[in-house]
Amino acid sequence: MRVAGRMAGNAVAGGETPSTASSAQQGTTASAQVRGRNAGQATRNVSKGVSGFLRPFKRVGGKILLEVVSVFFLLPVLVFAPVLWRTRESWQHGPDHRTFLSAAVVIAVFLYLGVTSFWRARKRG
Repeated sequence: MRVAGRMAGNAVAGGETPSTASSAQQGTTASAQVRGRNAGQATRNVSKGVSGFLRPFKRVGGKILLEVVSVFFLLPVLVFAPVLWRTRESWQHGPDHRTFLSAAVVIAVFLYLGVTSFWRARKRG
């Protein structure tokens, strides 16, 4: 009973006898390699098929993404334009001098980003 328990424990733990382990392991290793190669080839084939299908959408999606991003870049321009207009009297020296300069910098930066993003989208087309 004790010997049978030990043998069962060794078989479950993977500790087979040396004579059966080498032949079983060689067969298992060879079949695992074949299955691995087949799975790798199937994965490559699926990947090529999916990438070929998505290629046109990638180009159009990239262009649309650039256009959407440029719209979001132009939103701060619309928000800060009234602030710039309201504080235009203080552009050189006045109580709202810093507000005017800050609004001018924000508008300049985001206007540049928005226009160049639209420009890049147009170049892709």
